[in-house]
Amino acid sequence: MNLLWLAPMGAGLALAFVIYLIFVVVLPKDPGTEKMQEIAKFVSEGAFTYLKRQYSIVGIFFLVVFFMLLWMSIKGYLVMFVPFAFLSGGFFSGLSGFIGMTIATKASSRTTQAAKTSLNAALRVAFSAGSVMGLTVVGLGLLDLVLWYGILDWYYSTHPILIGADKISSITSTMLCFGMGASCQALFARVGGGIFTKAADVGADLVGKVEAGIPEDDPRNPAVIADNVGDNVGDVAGMGADLYESYVGSIVATSALGVAAGLGIAGVIVPMAMAGLGVIASIIGTFFVQTKESATQAALLAALRRGVFVSAGIVAVTSFLLIRHTLGIQHLGVYWSVLSGLLAGILIGVATEYYTSSRYAPTKNIAQASITGPATVIISGVSMGMLSTLIPVITVSSVILASFYLSGGAHNFNMGLYGIAISAVGMLSTLGITLATDAYGPIADNAGGNAQMSLAPAQVRERTDALDALGNTTAATGKGFAIGSAALTALALIAAYKDQVFILGKDLQLDMMDPRIIVGLFIGGMLPFLFSALTIAAVGRAAGKIVVEVRRQFKEIKGLFEGTSNADYTRCINIATSAAQKEMIAPSLLAVLAPLLVGMCIGVEAEVGLLTGALVSGFVLAVMMANSGGAWDNAKKYIEEGNFGGKGSSNHKAAVVGDTVGDPFKDTAGPSLNILIKLMSMVSIVFAGFIIKNTFLK
Repeated sequence: MNLLWLAPMGAGLALAFVIYLIFVVVLPKDPGTEKMQEIAKFVSEGAFTYLKRQYSIVGIFFLVVFFMLLWMSIKGYLVMFVPFAFLSGGFFSGLSGFIGMTIATKASSRTTQAAKTSLNAALRVAFSAGSVMGLTVVGLGLLDLVLWYGILDWYYSTHPILIGADKISSITSTMLCFGMGASCQALFARVGGGIFTKAADVGADLVGKVEAGIPEDDPRNPAVIADNVGDNVGDVAGMGADLYESYVGSIVATSALGVAAGLGIAGVIVPMAMAGLGVIASIIGTFFVQTKESATQAALLAALRRGVFVSAGIVAVTSFLLIRHTLGIQHLGVYWSVLSGLLAGILIGVATEYYTSSRYAPTKNIAQASITGPATVIISGVSMGMLSTLIPVITVSSVILASFYLSGGAHNFNMGLYGIAISAVGMLSTLGITLATDAYGPIADNAGGNAQMSLAPAQVRERTDALDALGNTTAATGKGFAIGSAALTALALIAAYKDQVFILGKDLQLDMMDPRIIVGLFIGGMLPFLFSALTIAAVGRAAGKIVVEVRRQFKEIKGLFEGTSNADYTRCINIATSAAQKEMIAPSLLAVLAPLLVGMCIGVEAEVGLLTGALVSGFVLAVMMANSGGAWDNAKKYIEEGNFGGKGSSNHKAAVVGDTVGDPFKDTAGPSLNILIKLMSMVSIVFAGFIIKNTFLK
């Protein structure tokens, strides 16, 4: 029995459950007082203004690339479907982020209002809104995959010359190309949103907390609404687009490698059907995220973990039956590859939590370093981030080796590559609930800001602060999960690129002593640092403009600091929006142009080196920056809880400086590297035919 039907069924269930969550669970909740609704409206309008401007710029880029791909398809370098697949990938990626952000902005005031009842009530609203993001990503991702598989299957079936293995090979090689659209959209969303959110956050903290000594999210701070807008455009829309392209990228790469391994249609069915099973498991897992009305923060974290573990357990059981039925008992080793991916996701999450949560020694040590000033806070955070790369690197390395050999790589190299790719699918199979725990974080953060600005009772702010602190941990865990899955997905894409080059008639000899490969490794290893330099510098410039504007308003608007006049929030939103749109172009183009230039100037051998070098350095650098930033943030919050002098102390101000350094680390450069290493592989795959025929150095 062909179990491919599990994929469209999973897509339908995910989108149906999203509609249920939106119209039955989230929107019917009380949106709060008039003041709460007014604040939420400010944030929503700012977020949609930003997205409108971003989509107008990205739309121009997509049109240019579309016509370039169309020209290449006319010239015979690409099949005719690629330009349209590119557009659909970008459209669905952007749509998933847009839907998730829309609900997130509407859920913030509802979470604040629910916090008046209990911590658990607020958790349910925030997590349900986060689940909209998670299930929208997997639902639209699977829908896009199913539509293209159906179209391509129909088309190649009408051409008798393409039958059997050739037919499925043509389908998978074409589907590989649509991931480039998703990757491009994700990079623009991540970089632009990251620059916006961290420019506003850094500007608000430096002037508000450090210079003026006013609380976080104080309505007197002109940058406070921009900060809340940034949480939505960066951490919700950006993260959604990021993981959308990881999700579809892992599935299409695995499908292509399955065909190369000689598995035929069965190699395509397994990843797509597993994704469908993952949707069902994620939906079931959401019902386990609940606690008692008097829940503590530890109980909330346990509830979130319970939902993820239940989903992973369901996938672990059902994927065994799927693989045994589809691939047969002779390929049962593929199942152990799936389990290794699931286990790796959990281990990376636990390690990330240890290094970034204020409950453990690493973050407490950073908070303690504030006693001697901001310099030691920064030194402590950087060293901790470097140390935190050990466990993720060992984990991913172990998964690569285990999945390769367990799936039969010792006897069939291509089967080993398929095992590595399927481990990435296993890790991402529960993305529906994993992303929900991540997207919940910025919703809780906005709820805390709403409570502060609407002058809600102290108990409400305490509950939203508890949700926010937990959200920082889940967000850091989500970033670790995204980075780990990106490493495995990028490796699968590199393998798929090698197969694509072979299909195009190029015998690719990979000798580590080949100077072309070595040059590619050097350039690839450098690119994540160049990319990070561009994005972090962009945040610095944009934040500087926000700082100047906030200082100006404090100085020129009479009564603002006393609370008798209103701040000009729109001005800060416009500054952050303009800066983000301008600054996101250079780093985003770098990811597209680098593989083209290296491939055309030096050759496909150098291209493999480029992709490998970028994967290795990009993975380690992303882990380091994400964990340093998360730990700095929670060290600041640990002090705000009353430790080491509490709010307003010199220690607190030192920790705020560390947090502002970590902001572009964890929310701009770090997560954007996930997309960089995958997008370069996608670009290489799409333009492989053109590069082979137009390489300068033969």
